[in-house]
Amino acid sequence: MPLIITSACIDVKDGICTTSCPVDCIYEGDRMFYIHPTECIECGMCESICPVDAIRYDDEATGAESKFVRINAEAFHDVSGEIDEPGGWYKGADLIKDHPEVAAHEARQPETQDQ
Repeated sequence: MPLIITSACIDVKDGICTTSCPVDCIYEGDRMFYIHPTECIECGMCESICPVDAIRYDDEATGAESKFVRINAEAFHDVSGEIDEPGGWYKGADLIKDHPEVAAHEARQPETQDQ
């Protein structure tokens, strides 16, 4: 089962996950990162390092987060519906287009410290 990135990444985009991926299958969008479903080798390195616990194996996504199985896959489909195989992400690469459901997601408010 490939790994997916869930809503906890939206508007956070820490990016440490990209440094641990041995196959560079985590791509950056405007508002979150996405894991390419066929490039992922399911090693789990990204899951163990994610500071916001946004990464799951696709069969572990439940409830509202289960739609991110589809969202991560659809983020890599081209206009004809075929899956795009970009061949690996690198820092400085063009951003991929956010999935429409992510683009429409309510903006996360910045955390404030109690004083």
